[in-house]
Amino acid sequence: MYKVKQLHSSDLHDHMLDSFERKQITTNVWVVESNDFIEMKDRFEDDWTIERKREIVDHFKSTIARGGSVIVAEQDMNVYGFAVIEAETFGEFSAYRELSYIHVSLPFRGKGIGRKLFIKAQEVAKQLGVDKLYIGAHPSVETQEFYRRMGCVIAEEIYHEIYERETRDIQLEITL
Repeated sequence: MYKVKQLHSSDLHDHMLDSFERKQITTNVWVVESNDFIEMKDRFEDDWTIERKREIVDHFKSTIARGGSVIVAEQDMNVYGFAVIEAETFGEFSAYRELSYIHVSLPFRGKGIGRKLFIKAQEVAKQLGVDKLYIGAHPSVETQEFYRRMGCVIAEEIYHEIYERETRDIQLEITL
């Protein structure tokens, strides 16, 4: 049985995501128009190279060093899913931290791992002293439905630095 836990820098190793399968084939996306979701056809594929996985592990290291958090679902040193809460606060009242990553490896999707990671991320973010998590969320229908089930809504404040990273992402938030 896998465990969901917050990592410390000593838990990290360069190859921890080598077997992680990011692959996602998107056929339909949601776009936001006038604060409402509209479904559109759009086909594309996301996947990570081994180099990208190693970059993400490096990001884990720097995030923890700066005061952010990395949460994993793992069993026997195999990472089934992970979430990253960035260290920096932002927004008009510094109420937000970014949930920059939440991913479940392809063979383990649909088993509740994403939900458990999201709930743990909310708990950790509360401990870090913020009121909201901000998510620049992948526009795929499946991803958006996940966030909707978790209680996320369109972000009240748009953080342009996050939006500019991927303008197709939908800017969401959840109040903790």
